[in-house]
Amino acid sequence: MSSVTAQARYSVPEEQSEGSFVGNIARDLGLDLQRLVGGNARIITKDSQQYVDLNREKGILVIKERIDREELCGKTTPCSFSFEVILENPIQLYRVTVEVIDVNDNSPSFQKKEINLKIVESVAPGTRFSLVSADDPDVGINDIQKYVLKPLDHFKLEVQNQPDGGTFIEIVLQNALDREKEDAHTLVLTASDGGEPRRSGTVSIHITVLDANDNAPVCRQSVYKAEVRENSPEGTVVTTVEADDADKGVYGEVTFSIPHVGKEAKQLFDVNVATEDSPPGTTIAVVNVDDEDSERNGLVRCSINSDIPFKIESSLTGYYTIVTE
Repeated sequence: MSSVTAQARYSVPEEQSEGSFVGNIARDLGLDLQRLVGGNARIITKDSQQYVDLNREKGILVIKERIDREELCGKTTPCSFSFEVILENPIQLYRVTVEVIDVNDNSPSFQKKEINLKIVESVAPGTRFSLVSADDPDVGINDIQKYVLKPLDHFKLEVQNQPDGGTFIEIVLQNALDREKEDAHTLVLTASDGGEPRRSGTVSIHITVLDANDNAPVCRQSVYKAEVRENSPEGTVVTTVEADDADKGVYGEVTFSIPHVGKEAKQLFDVNVATEDSPPGTTIAVVNVDDEDSERNGLVRCSINSDIPFKIESSLTGYYTIVTE
């Protein structure tokens, strides 16, 4: 077999339909159509897959089967494949190279449709959070050209191109978070390419703002006034203090104490450290009631409202205990 007589080079867009024109091989190699037919011209490929066919009667090359550039070359560019055209009597060999041009047939896509982040509300502005970049099998201008983040109320987007061709994406906190005002945020990150038509892909970023102990308990009144009889038994409720804390969970649990009071006051009064979540049966007050009349006129019956979470019990004559129900 003789060595390669001549070479020809063509370029075609990927995804062309079967029968699409590739090139006039007879003209470009200076071959007579009779020579192609008489020499039984045919294509020889080193690989099993043959993308191009030879029409000997017309002296042209045509697409034999659809070419997927991404399947053929991945991210490698330029992308091409080669084959030989052989003729007999005498034997002649021609090498043909076909470059496959990328078309924008893929959209940018993220690994997940949603990204969930949990961020403590006390995190400082300027804190960065890394995100996974999108992927686009296309190359060149048809690859990802820009990222856009919306809205920009609390976060901004920073994109850095790496020497290896990758992309490093971060969202940066700009304004402090406040769980008590807004306990969740939803951002949309869009990746778009530069092809025609332009294609894009999105991912939703759901941010849950975790509580920090950044709120102090606030009493519902600034001053509570109460009166108590001097002969009130131990356990008599003097007054109820209510306070709220805007924090959540353990940070929102309120306990009570009486600090900075005189020794005498500490001996006289005690405070239930929690005004709520007491277990059923917790004693709230003990009441003693006597009636000096005789017989039936001296009988005493005590009751309390039925629409409150308390009940009244009696175990000793003349003494009644109010407990949580």
